[in-house]
Amino acid sequence: EARRQRRLLLVVVCVALLLDNMLYMVLVPIIPDYIAAMRGGGGTAGPSAPAGGNGSGGGNRSLLPARYPPATGGNEDVQIGLLFASKAMLQLLVNPLSGTLIDRVGYEVPLLAGLAVMFLSTTTFAFAEDYATLFAARSLQGLGSAFADTAGIALIADRYAEEPARSRALGTALACISFGSLAAPPFGGVLYEFAGKRVPFLVLACVCLLDGLLLLALAPPGATGARANMPVGTPIHRLMVDPYIAVVAGALATCNIPLAFLEPTIANWMKDSMGASEWEVGLTWLPAFFPHVLGVYVTVRLAAAYPHLQWFYGALGMAIIGASSCLVPACRNFGQVIIPLCGICFGIALVDTALLPTLAFLVDVRHVSVYGSVYAIADISYSVAYALGPIVAGQIVHTMGFAQLNLGMGLANVLYAPVLLFLKNVCQMKPSHSERNILLEEGPKGLYDTIKMEERKG
Repeated sequence: EARRQRRLLLVVVCVALLLDNMLYMVLVPIIPDYIAAMRGGGGTAGPSAPAGGNGSGGGNRSLLPARYPPATGGNEDVQIGLLFASKAMLQLLVNPLSGTLIDRVGYEVPLLAGLAVMFLSTTTFAFAEDYATLFAARSLQGLGSAFADTAGIALIADRYAEEPARSRALGTALACISFGSLAAPPFGGVLYEFAGKRVPFLVLACVCLLDGLLLLALAPPGATGARANMPVGTPIHRLMVDPYIAVVAGALATCNIPLAFLEPTIANWMKDSMGASEWEVGLTWLPAFFPHVLGVYVTVRLAAAYPHLQWFYGALGMAIIGASSCLVPACRNFGQVIIPLCGICFGIALVDTALLPTLAFLVDVRHVSVYGSVYAIADISYSVAYALGPIVAGQIVHTMGFAQLNLGMGLANVLYAPVLLFLKNVCQMKPSHSERNILLEEGPKGLYDTIKMEERKG
């Protein structure tokens, strides 16, 4: 029963992460026409009238009301950049609070609250008719993600306490994140084109609602007695100054910078440098899903056979990301671009799959085995990259050039890879006086310890 419940909880978490990343990326093919139509770019001719924006037409885009006068200069690009960055910026602000709250109340209630906020955000997207509402919906998504993502990953680390099961479970979650990010643009573009602007968001909202109901059925609030005497987790500020956790957090932020900075800039570069068509731009990232899943699978298998080399898998991934990033400006056609992008996603899979379980292990052996705050730090690392990307990347391309941007990101990853040598001896660390030490050596001494011991025996 305990194993079946934890598998179902893994499904709930994976669906939550899938939804969050689909909602994040589903706007990519939609938002330029969406804002252009709000500004009057779509006209009022009828459903078949072109919507302006990037020049493509069809669907219901022209039915969007004109709320603003036409954009002038680069104001529209600034608005789109702020819209994409607002989610990560709010997530960055809320994560320290969400991590502390998760450590205090457990994982299920914050996960349920995050799903509820994501449902509200998705519904707001569906019925938004002006930029302010879009911005509010995007920011609301960041609030939901700060709770759902952090609580979900922490819940997996808590329920899958032993290796290699923990690495497999976290690898499955990472595969869902990848699938959501890479499948969302074609999913959103097709539904937006043929079914209207509300349909992609309403579909995601329905799935989010079902996921929340499943979580309620599995773990009703207040039904888990283990949380009554849950140990007090290490404060997030103490975890942040732990040198080992700081190295992992820096690696997670650095390896995601190429992805975060290329997403808002590569489409314009492809159109300008190689005359890429709309469908080529739209499908640029989709093939990268397969090497990402391959990277997750390979790392999980290697970690099971050689767990003491987790740091090496992360360093290898950063080296691959750096080399691939430097190759992007040298590409001359659509087929060539796919190769380095696949390399970037393969490298990110190596880094994430190796280092996310390492964070849980570091908490187990150096602090208290409560995972909300440490995975809030991981979420902060991701949010730093994705908050800066939509705002900073375009300005760097404008002032220095696309090639210089990629060379800088590649060099940063290559130079950071040797820093992971600092983690070389992590696997040899002895557990400190933590919850795991109590459970495995001293025996249960309270309600929480007894229930956790029974769960692990099961």
